[in-house]
Amino acid sequence: MRKTISIGSDLRIGGGSFVVMAGPCAVESREQLCATADAVAESGAGLLRGGAYKPRTAPGSFQGLGAEGLDLLTEASRRTGLDVVTEVLDPRDVERVAQHAAVLQVGSRNMQNFPLLREVGRLRLPVLLKRGASATITELLHAADYILAEGNESIILCERGLRSFDSSTRYLLDLAAVPVLQQRTPLPVVVDPSHGTGHAAFVAPMAQAAMAAGADGVLVEVHANPDEALCDGQQALTPPRFAKLMSQLEQMAPLFGQRLSAPGRAQGAPALPKGPHASTTR
Repeated sequence: MRKTISIGSDLRIGGGSFVVMAGPCAVESREQLCATADAVAESGAGLLRGGAYKPRTAPGSFQGLGAEGLDLLTEASRRTGLDVVTEVLDPRDVERVAQHAAVLQVGSRNMQNFPLLREVGRLRLPVLLKRGASATITELLHAADYILAEGNESIILCERGLRSFDSSTRYLLDLAAVPVLQQRTPLPVVVDPSHGTGHAAFVAPMAQAAMAAGADGVLVEVHANPDEALCDGQQALTPPRFAKLMSQLEQMAPLFGQRLSAPGRAQGAPALPKGPHASTTR
């Protein structure tokens, strides 16, 4: 049977419940976060995503607001009713981040940060584990095993793109990973089309393709003013474009035995009795 994971008090992912996690790549200010959080909540997102701590390749790049960003995420969560998914980078920060988040994200750069995996495994909060940019599916599953070994079974796997020789997109989004992972593990699988493509124009088509491939949710970056974003603005949807995507996913979901999951919305839907979206025993 495919695993269903409860998030917070009013959300489930897996088993027919499709969750859209949306928000800015990085928390930049109260005004920026609140404007974006209000927009994604109004459009029906299930979780608010946003980075308080940002791993950046260049040390001079914006690294996030840290503890201040966590406080702002909590404020936005209370304002909108959306629980938060945010990244933790350092094992020493796990407990602090856990006080502000319903889901702890382990980013692609930290997929094989084994002390961090063990530390999030000791908590009982759901963990969103992203596939490394050069990692095989087997390596992703081994990373999940580190978390499972510490007793935390609430793991959400995330496909977010692999390094490729083709620069047409930021990464090569491996949608085949969705059914492959679902064949090998009962854990929910989500897709990040924002990082996976790196271009706002490609996010909606790949989010729809992820649902068609059987994913249990998507992570979508949204920013009220992408041109002014301090990081990854080129892949962020504006609120109107995000609202359009949500409408498209809402219409598509019944075709694939899914129902969009969000606070206050009826949870889950029976999976189709046949085909790649049926629940089976692994």
